[in-house]
Amino acid sequence: MLLAAVAALVLTGCAGFLVPAGEGEPEPTSTPAPTLSAAATPRPPVAAAPVVEEPGPSPTPTEECPASGAVVTMGEVQALLMSRAVVLTLTNCGSTPYRVDGYPSVQALGEDGERLPVKVNPAGSKFGRDHGPEALTLKPGGTARSVLAWVSTQEGGELVMADALELAAAPDAGARVYPLEGHDIRYMDELNMTAWRAELPE
Repeated sequence: MLLAAVAALVLTGCAGFLVPAGEGEPEPTSTPAPTLSAAATPRPPVAAAPVVEEPGPSPTPTEECPASGAVVTMGEVQALLMSRAVVLTLTNCGSTPYRVDGYPSVQALGEDGERLPVKVNPAGSKFGRDHGPEALTLKPGGTARSVLAWVSTQEGGELVMADALELAAAPDAGARVYPLEGHDIRYMDELNMTAWRAELPE
């Protein structure tokens, strides 16, 4: 459900675009990012674990496939009423089926690669509801998606400036680092992410 009010935070020297908590250009990829839509009524949860039949785009030859067999790429920054979000795409880059049931692993990094105290919540945003984890079995080339949104809280105080995001399909699935230099999404309070799903949440 699209909320009517959006908070704008003014920084000293920089402006960040954030949305209230609960409402909820990286490196170019070979596939255009899907377009996000405003929140709608959630669909009923699926009881059985579906198998994604249609293969999705495979990573380009220059991209390495982690030992886990799953690679996460970050799409272009999406804007909606002064808010920001990106689509995360998990691709089974291996040669065997890959099972996913949960949320992406997201960590904000500083200039020297140190981990920053930016809270990452399993939650939705105005870009889409979080319908919770759904067990998926991805065939080689199959994909799942998540929405990562920038949010603000009343207790947030001064924003944290991050230089990169470390992304992975799961905490132990092999991470990749995506620089954020040159984008207003470097300034963070908290992040909301939806669970991996075969289709983007609405």
